[in-house]
Amino acid sequence: MAEKTIKQVQQEVDAYISQFKEGYFSPLAMLARLTEELGELAGEVNHYYGEKPKKKTEKEKTIEEELGDLLFVLICFANSLHIDLQEAHDSVMEKFRTRDEHRWTRKDGNE
Repeated sequence: MAEKTIKQVQQEVDAYISQFKEGYFSPLAMLARLTEELGELAGEVNHYYGEKPKKKTEKEKTIEEELGDLLFVLICFANSLHIDLQEAHDSVMEKFRTRDEHRWTRKDGNE
């Protein structure tokens, strides 16, 4: 499968959502959905790496599936607010490069 840019992924999600009359949910509903998906991811991580094994009656899901669900809702949220995630990413990376430049120990030994 060909790699996609963040912009292409946002466009793909927008094309999918745009085919429905309901369109995107409101920001508050989107935040609730994001929280719900994050909770499902937390449950899966807890099942695989924590102290809470799955019940035999629970559906088998994967962390990858839950991350995908979370990413989809995050993209919907950004699209609904007309936020370019590439610009958001670039901005936050610049913040981490400058603000946290000396916060962590680098592997190459440079401070």
